[in-house]
Amino acid sequence: MKKILLALLLAGSFSSSQAADENSTLPKAVAGAHRSAEHKARDKYRHPQETLEFFEVKDSMTVVEIWPGSGWYTEILAPYLKKHGKLYAAHFSADAEEPYFKKSLNEYKAKLKKHPDLYGKVELTELQPPEKVKIAPDGSADRILTFRNVHNWMKDGQASTVFNAMYKALKPGGILGVVEHRNSPKKLQDPSAASGYVSEDYVIALARKAGFEFLGKSEINANSKDTKDYPEGVWTLPPTLKLKQQDREKYLEIGESDRMTIKFIKPR
Repeated sequence: MKKILLALLLAGSFSSSQAADENSTLPKAVAGAHRSAEHKARDKYRHPQETLEFFEVKDSMTVVEIWPGSGWYTEILAPYLKKHGKLYAAHFSADAEEPYFKKSLNEYKAKLKKHPDLYGKVELTELQPPEKVKIAPDGSADRILTFRNVHNWMKDGQASTVFNAMYKALKPGGILGVVEHRNSPKKLQDPSAASGYVSEDYVIALARKAGFEFLGKSEINANSKDTKDYPEGVWTLPPTLKLKQQDREKYLEIGESDRMTIKFIKPR
């Protein structure tokens, strides 16, 4: 009997340990030594662990990261999904005419190539609307995530096109997670989002037009210090600090922008 009880205790201990290890994979990815001190310093504004938990991202899922830029979130998502999941990175097209797009894509590719142990399983796709919008196979993604990109699509008049593409790539029951610079609800929304700020209602309307249903929102990435009335729009604030030394300390004290964090579901 003693041997049986001991075996049961050990089994229970192993299960708890295994579960704890599984639950710690996202924190481990966020705290990983591969992330630079500069990138980690921005966690206080971007709250990556809490944000991904709110979007209900699990390590066994197929995830599409939209326009990953330099790969700030890829540094977390790739190692987190590496063993059991799948990460598509829908970046700019290699055929893009805009020099910035090509430069950003080439730097991202170099990053992936430099650390194959972390990024070797990331699959690159293209998002260059309106022509190239195949971000993943139709109905294949459990989660699609976009961080501070909606204003760019609005500027180019392509927001509806991209939301339609994201809807097409998601599985029924899949979740779209959106983080975006949040405009004041009292301000009339500029359809081109020249300031970089977008109202929550505008994003919700774009998503619903594409077929999504609103699922919920969080104040994880809110910043009450952001007055949203700067000479160079959201780029006045860090990390861009477009005014350079002019009122630099004031803008550093405000920090990065106030951000909406919203999730939508593709109906089953």
